[in-house]
Amino acid sequence: MTVEGGVAEDSLRVPPDAASELREPERTAPAPQRALLGAIPAQAAAQAVVDEGVAVPIGSAPVTVPTPPRRRFRPWRILPTPTGTPFTFVYAAVLIGTSLFAQYADPDLVSSALHESSTDASHLAQTPVFVLVASALWIAGGITSTYAVGFLVVLTALERRIGGWRTACVFLLGHAVATLATEVPVGLSVLMGHLPESSLHRLDYGISFGVAASVGALAGLFPPWLRWTVLGVFGGMLISDLVEFADPLTDWGHIMALCIGVATWPLVRRWRRTPGSRVV
Repeated sequence: MTVEGGVAEDSLRVPPDAASELREPERTAPAPQRALLGAIPAQAAAQAVVDEGVAVPIGSAPVTVPTPPRRRFRPWRILPTPTGTPFTFVYAAVLIGTSLFAQYADPDLVSSALHESSTDASHLAQTPVFVLVASALWIAGGITSTYAVGFLVVLTALERRIGGWRTACVFLLGHAVATLATEVPVGLSVLMGHLPESSLHRLDYGISFGVAASVGALAGLFPPWLRWTVLGVFGGMLISDLVEFADPLTDWGHIMALCIGVATWPLVRRWRRTPGSRVV
């Protein structure tokens, strides 16, 4: 033992256990984090090691984890916009134009246009593609009808979830298939002599089949409690109309269109937008 300046050299040495305890906090984090802790302030270092999944020693500054903002309900999103829902917006503008024409134009001209657009059995046999498209450009009952309001709300909601072209596919699928399913049996019944020939020229136009199919498709994207509520309420309305027997062919078409929309659930769920994605 040597003495220098009156102080024993052994007294200046630090025991091995004590040295390891002094270095223990330094070994808490790996080498990259130790370099980081030495280069940034304590609070920022604590946040950094939390982000890296490293334990923060007791006594460090508290870390505040920000909570994601809550999504606010924006009522205007239930209506179509030119950028958010271009298909529904343009289609709605066309329907408003044809509805104003039907209300203010010459009655004979309006009647002629509606009959030429009708998806009756006779027109479907001659120009099926033309009448299937033309009949969907009119609203039976005008722009204040139930199906006109349903068109705006339902197609806007569906397009925001799966995109414009896919919404158009669902709408046209329900419109076309339900129309053919109701009118083709009429034509066959006339050929077999069960219905008069006048049934071939039954006036049939409107957007109701497409809207019913869109309701069925949209319900598949809702939580279970809301899905079955929508289907129960809307399906109950359709069954009530069928029981009244005012227009049984159209009422059966609405029910079939709703079922067509339900049948598209595997597709629309696959098409559903993910957050931040863009579907056209």
